[in-house]
Amino acid sequence: MLHKNYLFRLVEFVVGLLFGLGLMLSGMTDPGKVIGFLDLFGHWDPSLALVMGGAILVGFFAFTLAKKRASTFLGGVLRLPTVNRLDKPLVIGSLLFGAGWGLAGFCPGPALVSMADGQPKALSFVLAMLVGMLGFELMDRFVHAPRKNRLSAFQSQ
Repeated sequence: MLHKNYLFRLVEFVVGLLFGLGLMLSGMTDPGKVIGFLDLFGHWDPSLALVMGGAILVGFFAFTLAKKRASTFLGGVLRLPTVNRLDKPLVIGSLLFGAGWGLAGFCPGPALVSMADGQPKALSFVLAMLVGMLGFELMDRFVHAPRKNRLSAFQSQ
C-alpha cells in the first residue's frame, strides 16, 4: 500500500510539472499576454484562444473517457462532478474569478508557476489569493454555517 501511495504522488508531481510547463510554453504565465487577450477593444491578442480551445478539446475527450471508467488509471477512486446546473454562487464566483484575472493577468495555476519562476507580481497575487481563500473559509465557517444551522433548526420545529 505504501508503494502505491508513492506512485500516486509521483504521478501527481509529473502531471503538475507537465501542466506548469504547458502554462509557461503557452504564455499563460505572462500577465501582459493574458491582459492583451482580454483587451477586446484595444490591441487584442487572440493567441490564447488557441490555448483555451486546445484545453477544452483535451478536457472534452478526457471527461468522455472518464465517464466510461469506474476507477482512475492507477486504480484510485474516480470522483466526477455530479452537479450540472448554474446557481448563484457559481455565477458570482465566475464573475469574481474573471474580474481578478482581467485586473491582475493571473489566475491561480499560472500564478503559482510564475511565483515559482520568481515573478514578484505573482507572489503578491498568490498571497492575496490565499488571504481571500482564508476569508471565504472564515466567513463560511463562522457566518454562513451558523445561519444555516439556525434555519434548519427553525424549519424542523
